[in-house]
Amino acid sequence: MSQLTETESREAASKLGLLPEEFDKVVEFLGRIPNFTELSIYSVMWSEHCSYKNSIKWLKTLPKKGPAILAEAGEENAGLVDIGDGLACAFKIESHNHPSAIEPYQGAATGVGGINRDIFTMGARPIAQLNSLRFGDPNLDRTKWLVKGVVKGIGDYGNAFGIPVLGGEVFFDKSYNQNPLVNAMSVGIVDINKTISATSYGPGNPVFIVGSSTGKDGIHGATFASGDLSDDSADDLPSVQVGDPFQEKLLMEASLELADTDAIIGMQDMGAAGITCSSSEMSAKGECGMNIYLDKVPTRQENMLPFEILLSESQERMLVVVKKGREQEVIDIFEKWDLNCVQIGEVTEGTQLKYFMNGELVAEAPADSLVLGGGAPVYDREYHEPAYIQEVQAFDPESVEQPEDIVSAAQKVFGHINVASKKWVTNQYDSMVGTVNMSTNRPSDAGIVNLKGSNKAIAVTVDCNARYVYSNPEQGCAIAVAEAARNIICSGGNPSAITNCLNFGNPYSPEAYWQFVGAIKGMTKACEKFETPVTGGNVSFYNQSTIDGSTVPVLPTPTIGMIGIVEDKKHITPLSINSSDHKLYLIGEHSADLGSSQYLINFHGVENSPAPQMDLETEWNVQNNLRYAIRNGLIESAHDVSDGGLFTTLVEMTLPNAIGFDVDIDSEMRIDGVLLGEGQSRIVVAVSPENEMAFVELLKELNQPICYLGITGGSDCLINEVSFGTVSDLEKIHYGTMPSYMAN
Repeated sequence: MSQLTETESREAASKLGLLPEEFDKVVEFLGRIPNFTELSIYSVMWSEHCSYKNSIKWLKTLPKKGPAILAEAGEENAGLVDIGDGLACAFKIESHNHPSAIEPYQGAATGVGGINRDIFTMGARPIAQLNSLRFGDPNLDRTKWLVKGVVKGIGDYGNAFGIPVLGGEVFFDKSYNQNPLVNAMSVGIVDINKTISATSYGPGNPVFIVGSSTGKDGIHGATFASGDLSDDSADDLPSVQVGDPFQEKLLMEASLELADTDAIIGMQDMGAAGITCSSSEMSAKGECGMNIYLDKVPTRQENMLPFEILLSESQERMLVVVKKGREQEVIDIFEKWDLNCVQIGEVTEGTQLKYFMNGELVAEAPADSLVLGGGAPVYDREYHEPAYIQEVQAFDPESVEQPEDIVSAAQKVFGHINVASKKWVTNQYDSMVGTVNMSTNRPSDAGIVNLKGSNKAIAVTVDCNARYVYSNPEQGCAIAVAEAARNIICSGGNPSAITNCLNFGNPYSPEAYWQFVGAIKGMTKACEKFETPVTGGNVSFYNQSTIDGSTVPVLPTPTIGMIGIVEDKKHITPLSINSSDHKLYLIGEHSADLGSSQYLINFHGVENSPAPQMDLETEWNVQNNLRYAIRNGLIESAHDVSDGGLFTTLVEMTLPNAIGFDVDIDSEMRIDGVLLGEGQSRIVVAVSPENEMAFVELLKELNQPICYLGITGGSDCLINEVSFGTVSDLEKIHYGTMPSYMAN
């Protein structure tokens, strides 16, 4: 085993991103000076991306337990929730931000591939994808290049792989100019009795690598994801993986066929840190060791060095621990699908990982010393409130002048790229492949996944308003959870559990870490209230750009992915107005809260203002009471008030079927606030005339405040007897915005 002097080893450790105290800890674990391969192993496994060393203290405070939870956060590759009828839902969201910043097509494509592997590695068949995307100023050529590359990467990989995209969000802000956020979520279904664990045990059991061959793409990708972006980041292009969706499709089918046998002990996707991560995490979980023979790994390039094979993040690969004596059964399955299936090692007594190359021991380490929850370092970072919060708190809504022309103001907000339709994006995704999407022709606030052969369906959504989180991390993140639950409820489902993708700046920045801690606190409060435990997810720090010596962090963006159960498909509720003469009601009370609204930011240019007010008890009551109304068959359509305010909600309900409305706002509050402010805990519903009395009586019994708005019908959108545009005019504004940006 090649050795280094202590000075050489320390210098190498520093270049690989290990702190001096971390180097000392490695020496303590090994009982000697580590060689370069071992330093490479520890540097990736102790990177923020793999170890969560700067976040795990706070992640542990999130609520993780619930009656339907089958796999708690961190236990498996993805969260697992019991949905009844012997089925479970596996789901997870992860980021691929840094790779997408320098190579948007492959960065986004491999993000989709990686998150789907997390699902089918557990034995679940992926049935739905969602994504949450953040880009910079839409006027910049770089932003347009990033948007086009990311969207094409997601579309090409997902479409070829054959999984429909059922939902998502796209948001633009200059803070993402150099560092976009690409968060991908996958949802799968599995027979509870056929789940596969990411574990290893049983000395003598063979260890196989299956799937694609190993190349030099993605080496030190986990380290790359755990650092700031700079003008020189393009030099890190080898850290970006290259995906092959057709190979992944074969790998999925082979893996699911393998799940139908009892021939394996465990299986894990090779994502960040490749063989290093899968071998160490599986061994640590099973409290065993492994011998791995790197020269047996199928490679795409000749003369790959041991650390390159160990750290490669080449896509479409799995590590599988097979029951001794069942090897041929596994080999036959992968040969059928024309995939590599090669034994590269065996499980051993003890907890030591040993890596060999051509008969020589090139690295060894205790498995537990490498992983989260074991020897990986845990830090308690300093945090304090940023100076800009004083300006946020000093905001006076009375300083905002009401527009002379409310119609023009409303149309401008409705046509802003952050509010307008994102069909330019979603039209590039196949939403119908697999014939499980129930919300294509009848859109709803959440995507609806058909569970064939069952009367149930799954509701899925992703949500986060980063502007709210920037202004008040605790309140803003609670709103993100509440909005996700609101979308599930509006669609006819019951919120079940969440996964999260926590995108923040540098954890060594006390201001950025304050945002992170506040978001965790807000998520905890909201998840406890809505009884939606956290099943896992991803922390992505270092989302900022170093440009000409100045550090620009992104808006703090804790993306919430939520699933819910639609107990009976007859409860599925669209957002669209489906008939004339329906009555429109607001469940909740009128609000003129201007805080952090798109109207305030983009019409008045005020970027620092409080997040909208939200009382969790009030929000829970609004959602729960709507659920009662839906269960009683009283609601024809429902759409929550969010970005763009009440005006946007009303118009979005008209567009699918081109049916207008005539409403009166009976409120003494300022009209721009009521129509364009983003006050929370408000849902617009359409009720048929024959159900109106029963609806009003039910909500009265529930002590739920409601406001009568008006009636549906016609081709105009009338508010207080003033036309805000015909449905056709507003449709052109809504659907024309993004194509015009991307065409120029």
